[in-house]
Amino acid sequence: MSQGVVSVNVGVLLPVLAPAVGAAVILVADVVLQHLRRAHYVVALASLVVGAVATFAGLGTAAGAARQTLCLPGGGQCMYAGDSVASALQLAALLAAAVTLLLSWPDDRKQSTGGTAVMVSLVLSATAGATAVAGARDLGSWLVAIELATLPTVALVALRGARSAISGAVALLTTSLVSFGLLALAAGLWFTATSSGFITPAAALTVVDDPARRPILVLAVVLFVAGIGFKLSLVPFHAWTPEAYDGAPLPIAAFLAGVSKIAALAALLVVIRAVAPLGAPVLTSIALVAAASMTLGNIMAMRQNGVVRLLAWSTVAQAGWVVMPLATVNSAAVRASGAYLLAYVVATLLAFAVVAALVQTRGAERARDLSAYRGLMRDHPVLGAALGLALLSLAGLPPGVLGLVAKVTALRPVVGSELWLLAVIAAANAVLGVAVYVRWLRALLATPDEQPNGAAAGAGRGVKAHPATLVAVGFAAVSLVLTSISPQLILGMMGS
Repeated sequence: MSQGVVSVNVGVLLPVLAPAVGAAVILVADVVLQHLRRAHYVVALASLVVGAVATFAGLGTAAGAARQTLCLPGGGQCMYAGDSVASALQLAALLAAAVTLLLSWPDDRKQSTGGTAVMVSLVLSATAGATAVAGARDLGSWLVAIELATLPTVALVALRGARSAISGAVALLTTSLVSFGLLALAAGLWFTATSSGFITPAAALTVVDDPARRPILVLAVVLFVAGIGFKLSLVPFHAWTPEAYDGAPLPIAAFLAGVSKIAALAALLVVIRAVAPLGAPVLTSIALVAAASMTLGNIMAMRQNGVVRLLAWSTVAQAGWVVMPLATVNSAAVRASGAYLLAYVVATLLAFAVVAALVQTRGAERARDLSAYRGLMRDHPVLGAALGLALLSLAGLPPGVLGLVAKVTALRPVVGSELWLLAVIAAANAVLGVAVYVRWLRALLATPDEQPNGAAAGAGRGVKAHPATLVAVGFAAVSLVLTSISPQLILGMMGS
């Protein structure tokens, strides 16, 4: 057909197709061959690995270079482009989803018949959305992809069935609906201003010299930022975050902190890269939400005694750092933002993995409380060291070198653009952030409490963590160690 899409490159689309096909295969297999729960995890992990390998071709490519597909005939625009930033975010999303599945594996026995297939397929579907939005360049695909990355997480949060899970799922669903409404309105305004269905610099530049259409485009960008702000947990769109994290099963909380945040930033970067040529006034709103997010997130995190809620408020604070470079009209801002997010995801997933291991050995009620970590470094040196490294990385303190380099990388575009007020707020929040994570670190290093029978409070009861959980801890820990030794691994993937 002369009006159809004539250019399709399956290899470029494989990071999206692999988890999507994996989800479909699992649902069909569950109908045909029931009671093969472990096979579902194997198929899912295999599909994620295939998708991850497919991203390698796009990692570290030069700025401006991109592998394109779904191109319109006659040398027209392409609806999908995979450059170094998109490929790095896709790789992170796929690996974060793999960690989520490993953490979920021990709960397999608690799932009802067919429950495992539903949970695994929802994780894969949301991951497919996260990888798709990173490469989407047209409004239709972009909107569908970001909602595909969001809506399955609502069901994942609610699957546990507890009252807190339902409450968290309702909060997330309400937020998602409001977010989609804002994004749909923003898409309509974008099309009105640019007369283009593509989110590209070429479309945005058509309004530069038109004083009537430029305000419409600015309003579209503000609504884009607001809609994605809900998904990134940016202030003032953050209220759902602690509720959903605390109510969700622990692996799904890790998924929200990892894959969902990657999807949201990927969506935001598509917009920011399109409007960056228009100049600083369009991006002023980014500076405001970044400063508010890191400040409120750190203040509230210092008040938490539950580790999941602490990590939820940490997500709010770290989201401010993630978007802060985007307040500048700087060619390095996009890569700085992506690199910071990858550093945050690696450290946060490791923290969640250690918490999951302790839930299995100490019980959910105790392992979710900050006081239960008192003396962990002596009781479980390996888990204690892994958690300590994750917290140091989030705080930006050695030997968590990755976190320190990420903060410097995020600050560099801000200082280079002479946004001194934002830089001062960020520096103050770096200190506040240290205070947040030092509370947890002090508990790790403290002397274990004594029980009435003379046993240490943190002593194990002969219960060992599930092998899949230990694999998740090991994978996340090795990733964090390697990237701390050589932060250029992450910076290089982003094309920095």
